[in-house]
Amino acid sequence: MSAPGDAPLLEVRDLEVEFRIDGHAQRAVQGVSFTLHRGRTLGVVGESGCGKSVTSLAIMRLLPQPPGRYAGGSIRFDGQELLELPEREMRRLRGGRIGMIFQEPMTSLNPVYTCGDQIIESLRQQSGLDAAAARARAVELLDLVGLPSPASRVDDYPHQLSGGQRQRVMIALALANDPDLLIADEPTTALDVTIQAQILDLMGDLRRRTGAAVLLVTHDLGVVAQTCEDVVVMYAGRIVERAPVAALFADPQHPYTIGLMAAVPRIDAAVGRLETIPGTVPPPWARIAGCRFASRCPLATDQCRAEDPPLRDLSPGHGVACWRAPIEAAA
Repeated sequence: MSAPGDAPLLEVRDLEVEFRIDGHAQRAVQGVSFTLHRGRTLGVVGESGCGKSVTSLAIMRLLPQPPGRYAGGSIRFDGQELLELPEREMRRLRGGRIGMIFQEPMTSLNPVYTCGDQIIESLRQQSGLDAAAARARAVELLDLVGLPSPASRVDDYPHQLSGGQRQRVMIALALANDPDLLIADEPTTALDVTIQAQILDLMGDLRRRTGAAVLLVTHDLGVVAQTCEDVVVMYAGRIVERAPVAALFADPQHPYTIGLMAAVPRIDAAVGRLETIPGTVPPPWARIAGCRFASRCPLATDQCRAEDPPLRDLSPGHGVACWRAPIEAAA
């Protein structure tokens, strides 16, 4: 397992992604930067519309072009610039050294092919196995991810499986060729809490056994606390805070992060109304001079509304994009 001081496996620098809709450019991801080392899990957290999934699809070079466009920045995987890689070579990485668990397995799995055939196709394309060896490996993978009766379920179609079982198939497909990097986009969305726990345990076990790096995209802070070593918080297409998980939960410094944590139900709190963050995320086409969170922030000043704050380090590894930081815990 790599230490944070080693060369990162994934390095994203100043990534800019925009979509051109009705002749207008809408910036969905703006200046996003982070690194991820082997054997570690980085959580990307934020509410819907903040740019989490666009960032993960950008890394895989799966953005539809048009209307999507890489407007700037760099994505380096194991020292290789992905944005300059020919599509043929990028296809070798997808499903090979880089695996992805998509957000909705029912729409990500092909409904007219059996679950086993979809895993077998990936194995034969990436690893060159013959049909019999690939089928045996597919059964082994389905057993590894905890699918009951894998030898028979390998011939089931996606609609014949439950949501949790389809998610396990997606994980098996993502891990079929022992990837160095696993991108998991909301892997527990719409699953009941028991299945969620099983999926997260499975991902953690597989990471420990294979040494893969995991980029976990989620809106669930509880999942981040349970599974990640590091976390970046995104808002309106930008990173507003990044830190080791323990530091973020002990001392959140961006008002948005503080608001997210206040909105999480606590088992030891008195029964009452949950905290909320007033307002909504600004749309990608909004032209905002200052901080994009200022209209919802209880601490906003004239400077916040006029000047966009840079992401700056308050302590080693803990960066925040807020003019008011550091913020006292009682604020």
